[in-house]
Amino acid sequence: MIQPKRPIQRIACVGEVMIELIAKPDGSARLGVAGDTFNTAVYLARALRGTDISTSYVTALGTDPYSDRIMAEVKSHGLNDALIERRDGAMPGLYAIDTDAAGERSFSYWRSASAARQMFSGTGLTLNALNAFDLVYLSGISVAILPPPVRAAILDWADEFRATGGTLSYDSNHRPRLWEDAATARAASEQMWRRTDIALPSADDEQDLFGDPNADAVAHRLRGWGVRFGALKRGPDGPLDLSAQHRFTPPNDAVTVVDTTAAGDSFNAAYLAAIARGEDGARAMADGHALACRVIGAPGAILPD
Repeated sequence: MIQPKRPIQRIACVGEVMIELIAKPDGSARLGVAGDTFNTAVYLARALRGTDISTSYVTALGTDPYSDRIMAEVKSHGLNDALIERRDGAMPGLYAIDTDAAGERSFSYWRSASAARQMFSGTGLTLNALNAFDLVYLSGISVAILPPPVRAAILDWADEFRATGGTLSYDSNHRPRLWEDAATARAASEQMWRRTDIALPSADDEQDLFGDPNADAVAHRLRGWGVRFGALKRGPDGPLDLSAQHRFTPPNDAVTVVDTTAAGDSFNAAYLAAIARGEDGARAMADGHALACRVIGAPGAILPD
């Protein structure tokens, strides 16, 4: 079990939250609010409700009506919004989801001018603001959308944050189109893995990015980079404990897959919530798998509360 250097009382999820369009069979679409680290933040806040552990969301938005809609959504989920920066003239990103008969989804994005790409740049929000938290969670998307100088600054910040007792969690959540090229994505992700206290990778993302032949090879590579705690998500096969201390066998309960959106995001939330409450890796994996199974049985990223 991981032993954080200090108790986890304040959690920050950092990244991009967007307007979500979910296509319906009749050709219409439902408007929502989602994004990988935002999804995790929402499920974290729910899982930690009734405790004294707070969850914050950190991003940049514009001052337009759609940014206002996102801010209202953030507040409705009980997330702390003190570190959401508002930038004049900017707007949030937009993405559309189309889902096939098997529940697998495809995405179309409009995010090149997203306000979140300006995080930690200029005179607004700084990386040092994250030092107020005990646990900070980022994804590969959080890193990919930022300019190279900010990515480099994140590595320096991470070293200092961990040296002073902070716990860093990362999920590579690889989206090839967000990166300049595969080599840049591999280099950035490796540097993040080498600084990660709680690793939450997905086997398919890691295999696509690094060419590992199977999940066991992914785990071997990550352990070689110093990863000592976390879970490798393997879909229906269930998570693999990266500390090699626990085994998890998925229940035999049949799961009807409706939409796999946010399966990994929700797993991460339940896993991190369990660790923040002081549970061990076995309980964290079980909680993560159970929540992900619920999420993929319904359309969209976020289940009704």
